[in-house]
Amino acid sequence: MGSKMADPSLEGEYDPERHAGLYGMQRFKAMSSVILALMLSILDYSVANVALPTIATDLHSSASQAIWVINAYQLANLACLLPLAAIGARVGFGRMSQLGIVLFLVASVACAVSQNMLELTLARALQGVGSSCIMSVNIALVRFIYPHKLIGKGIALNGLFIGLGVALGPTIGSFILSVASWPWIFWVNLPLGGVAILLASKALPKTPRSEVKVDIFGSVLTVASFALLGIGLDSFMHGDLGWGAGLTGWSLVSWWLLLRWQKKRPEPIVPLDLLKRVPFLLACLISFCGFVASNLYIVAMPFTLTVAFHKNPATVGLLIAPWAVGVAVMSFTVGKIADRFPAALLSSIGLIVTGIGFILLCILPLDADNTAIAWRTLVAGMGFGFFQPPNNRAIMVTAPPGREGGASGMLSVARLSGQTTGALLVAGLFTLFPHPAFICLGAAAAVAFCGAALSAGRTLFKSRPAKTV
Repeated sequence: MGSKMADPSLEGEYDPERHAGLYGMQRFKAMSSVILALMLSILDYSVANVALPTIATDLHSSASQAIWVINAYQLANLACLLPLAAIGARVGFGRMSQLGIVLFLVASVACAVSQNMLELTLARALQGVGSSCIMSVNIALVRFIYPHKLIGKGIALNGLFIGLGVALGPTIGSFILSVASWPWIFWVNLPLGGVAILLASKALPKTPRSEVKVDIFGSVLTVASFALLGIGLDSFMHGDLGWGAGLTGWSLVSWWLLLRWQKKRPEPIVPLDLLKRVPFLLACLISFCGFVASNLYIVAMPFTLTVAFHKNPATVGLLIAPWAVGVAVMSFTVGKIADRFPAALLSSIGLIVTGIGFILLCILPLDADNTAIAWRTLVAGMGFGFFQPPNNRAIMVTAPPGREGGASGMLSVARLSGQTTGALLVAGLFTLFPHPAFICLGAAAAVAFCGAALSAGRTLFKSRPAKTV
């Protein structure tokens, strides 16, 4: 039956008129705008990674200071996601995306003209806020662009371009640095962003707006809670126990105040109402596990290839590329079936394959050739690409009408917090063990299998259909 849906128990969670979607050229133009904004955000994150050594040398900074070019971007992105998702629901998801593109372009100019590491770090934080504007409403817009029965395809297409952005970023960064100075990795954002803002102003759908006023106090508490926790944990991992303990303690106080405050709100910034829904909570936890596992691999694998397998930098880039290729290819492939089979099945299979790929890499002999490394990396990436779209679909369709913004923000929070946790775990393992490269791969496999078990377990729970009057 072509009309058979993946999760019939969730079909009460959408409004046929609200989620009717777009068709023909309208859908194509709107989705092109979403993808361009997404690529702007993803590419700049991965391109900047490649330029860190050059930036550190040019600005006379240490490697630890240069890492804040990445940390400032990611931390600002994570801390602002939920408040901006709530504001996006109030002002319109399309407007929030457009604001993000403009802010991102302004920050890109600030990055390009920075004269020292402090200026660059602050500009990158502003760029992270712009990216957060885009990412906080990205999937919510897809929810309104695609009709309900095709939402899985839209989310899979989103995942495909995330994979392409991750894959193309290092290559584009290396090319730019080979012909120009590092500020050009930020200048090149301007033409892409110009096209994105022009298309967004004409093509993005007008979405229903929430009538709930913006919670300014809750927004400030949310940003403080994430930022203090992120900086505190980073201090711990780098051995600064005093700052780490102090900032983490203040973050816990901030979280306590935030959760107490949010209980009084009809549409809380931290979506406590959605997290009470077991299918939604499980899907977020599974996403978190998946991205912890992926970053344990992504952050540690360059060191594994360099130190254990004695590969040169150019070869390292080529051997990591199959991961992104696998993610992109399978994200597109699974999009064709994500609307017809339950996420409990598809995402479990994906994470199991991902874990198997990590184990195959972990048990490789040290004299393994490049082909042996590459195909195992491809297997792990294909598993991850198979896992993401069905799980992301489960997050979005479990949210009731009017809470698409909160669900979209929480989806991005699960991804970014998983990535951040994975990176912190790598830093901790590298601090504890003299040669932790294969330990990181083993840990990545273990977390992937835990995520698969959680995914399979959600068959025991059913979302409660919305009550009809």
